[in-house]
Amino acid sequence: MRAVIQRVTKASCTVDNQITGQIQKGLMILLGVEEADTTEDLKWLGQKFINLRIFEDEQGMMNKSIQDVDGNILLVSQFTLFAQTKKGNRPSFIRAAKPDKAKPMYEEMALLLSQLLQKEVQLGIFGADMKIDLLNDGPVTIVMDTKDKDNF
Repeated sequence: MRAVIQRVTKASCTVDNQITGQIQKGLMILLGVEEADTTEDLKWLGQKFINLRIFEDEQGMMNKSIQDVDGNILLVSQFTLFAQTKKGNRPSFIRAAKPDKAKPMYEEMALLLSQLLQKEVQLGIFGADMKIDLLNDGPVTIVMDTKDKDNF
């Protein structure tokens, strides 16, 4: 799994002019699933999302997790995170999981995060043409990949 995590002051996802999910202070997470991903990858990454200390404490240091600040999560599926651009100018998405694998894993991640956070996680719509609006706070943007855990 690959994710782009952004600390935001607000974020929303709109499909067909309807807001499907919106948050105030929290994390905007773009999540890509690849064919080789497992439930262990999902659990590891979910724990990382919840425990990342990227929110400021009283001294302005990044020492607080999303739970510490009572933040929210907007989770959006993003197969293009697995774009391969080595050859030519048109990206290949061959490593991205097919919808029959990716959608259940995306839904499982949403459920896991809701359980860990003890509140509802806001969502995009899997496979839809989504419009994302956000205000990145910091900016703080982190990329994580479960196939490269040693560097994260």
